[in-house]
Amino acid sequence: MTGSPHPARILVCDDDRAVRSALTVNLSKAGYVVVVCNSAEEGLDRLQAEPFDVVLTDVKMTGMTGLQLLLEVRTHWPDTRVVVMTGFGSVADAVGAMKAGASDYLIKPIARDELLLLLERALESRALTREVQRLRREVDSRYGFENLVGVTPVMQELYEQVHAVADSSTLVLIHGETGTGKELIAHAIHYRSPRARAPLVVVNCGALPENLLESELFGHEKGAFTGAMRTHQGKFEQADGGTLFLDEIGEIPPSVQVRLLRVLEGGSFTRLGGERPVKVDVRVVAATNRDLRAEVRAGSFRADLFYRLNVFPIRLPALRERADDIPLLADYFLRRFAERHHRAAPTLHADAIQTLRSWRWPGNVRELEHLMERTLLLSGGGGEIRSIRLPDEREVAAAPDSGAPRDPLDELDAGGLPSLLDRWERHLIVAALEAEGGVQARAARRLGISRSNLNYRIGRLGITLQDVKFA
Repeated sequence: MTGSPHPARILVCDDDRAVRSALTVNLSKAGYVVVVCNSAEEGLDRLQAEPFDVVLTDVKMTGMTGLQLLLEVRTHWPDTRVVVMTGFGSVADAVGAMKAGASDYLIKPIARDELLLLLERALESRALTREVQRLRREVDSRYGFENLVGVTPVMQELYEQVHAVADSSTLVLIHGETGTGKELIAHAIHYRSPRARAPLVVVNCGALPENLLESELFGHEKGAFTGAMRTHQGKFEQADGGTLFLDEIGEIPPSVQVRLLRVLEGGSFTRLGGERPVKVDVRVVAATNRDLRAEVRAGSFRADLFYRLNVFPIRLPALRERADDIPLLADYFLRRFAERHHRAAPTLHADAIQTLRSWRWPGNVRELEHLMERTLLLSGGGGEIRSIRLPDEREVAAAPDSGAPRDPLDELDAGGLPSLLDRWERHLIVAALEAEGGVQARAARRLGISRSNLNYRIGRLGITLQDVKFA
């Protein structure tokens, strides 16, 4: 009865009345719902009329045999488990049934404890299979094309690229601004590939310092460094047979770039402190929001590693490049969050859609997703949403789509030029922090200043974590 809150349903097929009676008594006392048939043909009729969790069938019966019934069940009801019963002198029939897909077999006369144990095992197997199927459906739902919402030409081209590369082991380099869905594309590639049943391992290369990143990727042996109390498998080993997604690949320091190039070329590496090469079969999908060609020219990213990674480049468009998808995306997110928060899904008025179209979306699809969740919660669900509360109304007024150009002197207030410069400096720093997920080193690089200079400016302007809206 494992795996279901309701009693499991057992179909018994045997042409011996005494066996049917004994099984009915034992299984009913154990809490199962039992239906008995005196032939495989009758059992097949019952299967067509109602569902069963397990079929318990004799092998040799007049007319259709138990093995023939087994094949019918495997063909038409693959989720139903079959346990076959046979006499002591017909063990070969049981072996044949196991090869044909039976869950298990019982030798007559049947011991009650053995019967209940085998049924419990069959039901556990069925429950596990159904859970795996549920998880696969969830994976397909989350990472299939269903979540790559968009009908614009750039999105249609993106679908074609993902479809073309997914069933290969080719290295993929995904380019795109923060919030465009690079990890979603990596998931879609993995789960549409022959490696879908193997692990997909994700590493954010920009979130770890150099010494930890190397250990995280390649692992270490016990005693390799202070604090290495045990042997640790790195992400490459964890992803063996599957896919390794290296997000923010442009943040990898030079020493790690060398080791990464070697494993991409040779398929093997040694753990930190180790001597024995570790061989792996891993597909690498990398992503970046930086211009790696410019990084190569600047000498901060190895040219040979770039060309090794850039076998199949995929560029994700910014949301502002596919404005015609914004109403579709907004509706999709509203319906998804309405279901999550158990509320009626609202609709968007034309004025609200126009407001969404006018925004420049620095955080791209992720920013729109979070804005729609806030909008749903503020609206209470249902009805029609006529207005949208954007993150910063002053930026909306200054956006390119807002109409006639403004006189820059209109921005001056009582504080004059110093106040205006402080406001814009604050705005740029907050925007850089939001775009880089709060990582100050990357925000400083984006602004063209040192990290210490950025820290000074954050303190001078009184910027706090609450001022940064993470997309």
